[in-house]
Amino acid sequence: MLDKADKAIEKDMDRSAKGAIYDFLKKFRRDPTGHGLRLKRLSGSPLFSARVTKDYRAILSHVRDSEWLLLTVAHRSESYDDLETLERLASEFAYSVNPVTGGIEFVDIVAVESSIGAQRAKVPQLTAERPLFAGHIRDELVELGVAEALVPIVAKLTTEEELLGLVEYAPRLTGEILLALYDGMSIDDVRQHVVASLAVTDAVDLDDFAAALDRPATQVTTDDKAIETALQGDFPHWKIFLHPTQRKLVTRDYSGPARVTGGPGTGKTVVALHRVAHLAAQLPPGDDRPILLTTFTRNLAADLRAKLVDLGGPEIERRVDVVNISKLARRVVDSSDAFARQDIITDQQAVAEWQSLVFETGTTAWDADFLAEEWSQVILGQALNSFGEYAQARRAGRGRRLTRTDRKNVWQLAEQFEKRLDDRNWTTHNAIAAYAARLEAERAARTRAGDSPGGGSSFRYRHVVVDEAQDLHGAHWKMLRAMVADDRNDIFCAGDTHQRIYDSVVSLGSLGVNIRGRSSKLTLNYRTSRQILASAMTIMDGQSYDDLDGGIDGLEGYRSVLRGPNPSFQGFATLADELDAVVEQVAEWSAAGGTEGLAVCVPTRDLVTRISKMLAEAGQPTIELTPDGPKGTDGVSIGTMHRFKGLEFQRIIIAGASEGLIPRSSIDRMRAEDPTRFRRQLQRDRSLLFVAATRARDQLAIFWYGTPSRFLAALPRQ
Repeated sequence: MLDKADKAIEKDMDRSAKGAIYDFLKKFRRDPTGHGLRLKRLSGSPLFSARVTKDYRAILSHVRDSEWLLLTVAHRSESYDDLETLERLASEFAYSVNPVTGGIEFVDIVAVESSIGAQRAKVPQLTAERPLFAGHIRDELVELGVAEALVPIVAKLTTEEELLGLVEYAPRLTGEILLALYDGMSIDDVRQHVVASLAVTDAVDLDDFAAALDRPATQVTTDDKAIETALQGDFPHWKIFLHPTQRKLVTRDYSGPARVTGGPGTGKTVVALHRVAHLAAQLPPGDDRPILLTTFTRNLAADLRAKLVDLGGPEIERRVDVVNISKLARRVVDSSDAFARQDIITDQQAVAEWQSLVFETGTTAWDADFLAEEWSQVILGQALNSFGEYAQARRAGRGRRLTRTDRKNVWQLAEQFEKRLDDRNWTTHNAIAAYAARLEAERAARTRAGDSPGGGSSFRYRHVVVDEAQDLHGAHWKMLRAMVADDRNDIFCAGDTHQRIYDSVVSLGSLGVNIRGRSSKLTLNYRTSRQILASAMTIMDGQSYDDLDGGIDGLEGYRSVLRGPNPSFQGFATLADELDAVVEQVAEWSAAGGTEGLAVCVPTRDLVTRISKMLAEAGQPTIELTPDGPKGTDGVSIGTMHRFKGLEFQRIIIAGASEGLIPRSSIDRMRAEDPTRFRRQLQRDRSLLFVAATRARDQLAIFWYGTPSRFLAALPRQ
């Protein structure tokens, strides 16, 4: 089945007809010439028509030998068996080899024109408008890779709605090129960022469909189960779709650590998962769990494990260790005879202990929050063992300057703080990470010196793959660096600093993970509609973030090819009114499409509890998103914004988007006393709302009561 065939089928057919297509494919595989299939060639065309049901006909291509491609399915009113109709059908389909990518492309001209016409009818033009692509000549578009059959239609487009109507049925590359040009990218940038990863360097025979079938640009689904789930519009199947432009990132042989960045929905996690599957397929027989796949939180690790099994089957779990980073660090220290197991306290509890220490020592130069961050991000983040090391340490992103005397005083306070924890048999996740980093560094040194127990290599992993890399602590990176040998394809990480919702500002190069020259950026969003994405970008307000390696990362060129309804933004006078609206919106959406893929996202645990109770009273069961993953299997997903990190849903309600909740009211006091820290905390809360908004694929509603969040200031309201 050719790429996008399932999209056309899903849009134009009911569920019972989709099941008939799957039955048809099984029969066709057994005997394409079977009498009941009525296989006929379209006159003057390489395409064929075959009977699916009395109402539908499949349009196929015979590529070579026993290999056929399902291109689309047409209603019988468009696919009668007489010669005249077959000739007309042949003229309505464009089937060709793209001269730029060498891949097979199929265009249903009638479907494209109907889709554009439907958009034109929704918004009638009162006056003639200048065509969108009037500044681009035909040869220029074809040279980029736009399907030649669509160029005359492209030349007549005058509105974004018409363009999106064309993109819905156009070959994937054509849609991406046109949207990039429409969004303001130059021809050269489109060639570099959109086309280059798919363009072939060898000569392309435009008549050789067999050769075209084997090129990466030709995306086909051949597995029976994959075809069935695609035809049913299966949401989990969509979550692990690898775009053809990403395949090179997955299969490339890297000379060292590599990184993929990109905004939400650009496919970073999918690339990471496929990278793991690719590396697992290359392993020699007998290796026992030589690949590590890790991320920051437990619920994300559980989600990655489920997706990896969907992608590679249960057997892949034998070769891949999927674990969240804190659990991995704990595993390392628990294996050490020198480590006495301690109780882990939260970051909030650690700050409370710092407050007690500040009060007891009469410290006035720094408050507890500053000292807690300095200890966690700098001292633990770099696994520093002495004042001498701390005196020389980089303090990237910390803002407030410390003299050598200041550092001496901070170091002494940190020593007192650590003694307080030891006396209470307490520790923190970051303290465990720092200890694990030291243990792994010692282990790696022994391995390189040939002193590993039993001889031979004792590095824990052959490959390490990291998702949501921006949230890892500095000590985590030092630990990971020591867990794998400095070699080809050793570390592969995916992340986006615009989605950093935890306090971890690091420079990978300074931690031994040198990604220079091996970093790629994804800019095309495959999850979120253009309408939702536009709102999310307004939340970000053009902010630039660090790139994990001492540079700056922006969202320039970030765009979507998907179309959907506009998000809704609504404020209420009271909290009770807002919560009632949440229940009403859930009822409306669940009545229209069930509860699968429907979620409620809020900034606080209190709102999770209150809304869950109200939904239960309204007869709507809920699935709470916990640190360990979903708590339940049937109902409306609900959780705090932190729990939505890395997840995706079809419809999302964000409630509690009020000033004082997002951003937190407590950070405003930092504005005067520590501007750098204030900006960092404000940036973190902005990222939290950005992450929440970009979890939605199809529909998004944002509610608040009282004063809306300052991050929503530029958005329309109802």
